[in-house]
Formats: sequence, structure tokens, C-alpha cells
Amino acid sequence: MSAPPFHITALELGPMNNFIYLIQDLSTQRTAVIDPAWDVQKIRQVAAKHSMHITDILLTHSHHDHINGVHELLDHCDAQLHILKAEAQFWGENLDKPSLHHGGDHIRLGKTDIQILHTPGHTPGSACYLVDEHVLTGDTLFVFGCGRCDLTGGDPEVMHQTLGKLQTTLPQHTRVHPGHNYGQTPDSTMAEQIAGNPFLQIADLNTFIHYRMDQHDHVRDSPYGAETRAHTLAQCQHASTPTKGT
Repeated sequence: MSAPPFHITALELGPMNNFIYLIQDLSTQRTAVIDPAWDVQKIRQVAAKHSMHITDILLTHSHHDHINGVHELLDHCDAQLHILKAEAQFWGENLDKPSLHHGGDHIRLGKTDIQILHTPGHTPGSACYLVDEHVLTGDTLFVFGCGRCDLTGGDPEVMHQTLGKLQTTLPQHTRVHPGHNYGQTPDSTMAEQIAGNPFLQIADLNTFIHYRMDQHDHVRDSPYGAETRAHTLAQCQHASTPTKGT
């Protein structure tokens, strides 16, 4: 098997354990930064150390903790900003002529192909980026977790649909690179997530909504670990069972 034409570097930055990714095309050194935030100087230092030429900025969504370094990075790099059209209206700041995309679009980075997946639920225009056998998931899918759905534009029903689509369309060996370091490992595989992520184990929509919106944050703390399907469903069943009066 030949080596991939790219390299992915992950930086954990900021008070919310954000992962910022640099996708470097090895043939041209063109580099895309995913969700630049918190410490732009560090991002630039790593890029310079590895001879990366930052030409593109890709956003998974528009929350402050994922975009607060965009303008500073644009001040230093002649880069093209990319965002889903469905998300641009929620940006809340002046975008400097971004490239607006739809799900299914491709971004070409030298010899590296980046496919854009529209994955709403956390926000209406959330995106994941598929690069060969790697998927960068932002706040859509964490290691044994998923993004919250109670902020503006969040929708647990849509999140349920999105997660179902990811687990049925992505090959199980696909490497998952989340937007936050909330799990017991920094990344994982789809096979591991299908087996142990409670949000991928709940088929019933109403049960999923209750678990995501009301129950999850009361029964689990990060770092998240694998849960068995039986344990997840037992938790959901316990929460839905009314307490008998005395």
C-alpha cells in the first residue's frame, strides 16, 4: 500500500481542549488549517517548522471556540476561507469573501482531495472533512460522544439522522479526528465508535433526544470511554421509568 499524499498534524489548544488540524499536502506543502482558534502563533510556528504553506482555512462550524483565530491567521496568510453555505448565516462576523460550499463538494489541496460532508445537528451547517481514510468531525462526533444540540441552531433530531448516516456510509476503518479532546484517546475508528459510542447505539429517535438533551450530561463525564449497548439502553430505560409514589 502506497503512503498517502498528505500528513495530518493535530494541535490541542485553548481552555476547551480544542483540536486544530493542519492537513499538509506532501507534494506541494500546501496546508489547510481546520478551525484555527486560541493560539495562532503556535499554529504558525508548527507550520513554519514543517515547511507548511497555509493556503486554506476550513471551518467545521461557526462557534467562537472554533473560529476565534480566523481573522488573525488571515492577517498573516494569503489563505482561502471555506465554510458551508448553510453555516455562513450564523457566522455573526464579516467574512472576507469565503468560498461557500455544499455537502458533497471537494477541495483540492495539491494531490490531496478533501471531501466536504454536510453533517447538521450541532449547527445547521456543520461540516466534516473526509480525507482518504480520515474524517475530521468538529463537534459532530467526538470519541465516544457527540456535540450538544441545545445551542442556537442545534437540533437533536437532525443530529440523530446525521450520526446514523455517518455510521452507515463511512467505512469502519475510517479514522475519526474530533474537534475536542473529550475521549480517553485523541482519535478512534468508526468501528470503535459504532461499538462503544452511546449516541450511535440508540435507534429510537425519542430516546436519543431525551438522552442527548436531558440525561447524558448527568450520567457521563469526560474523558468519555466506551459504553456497551446494553448499558446505554439500560440507562435510557431507567430514566424513562416513572418513580412510584410511596
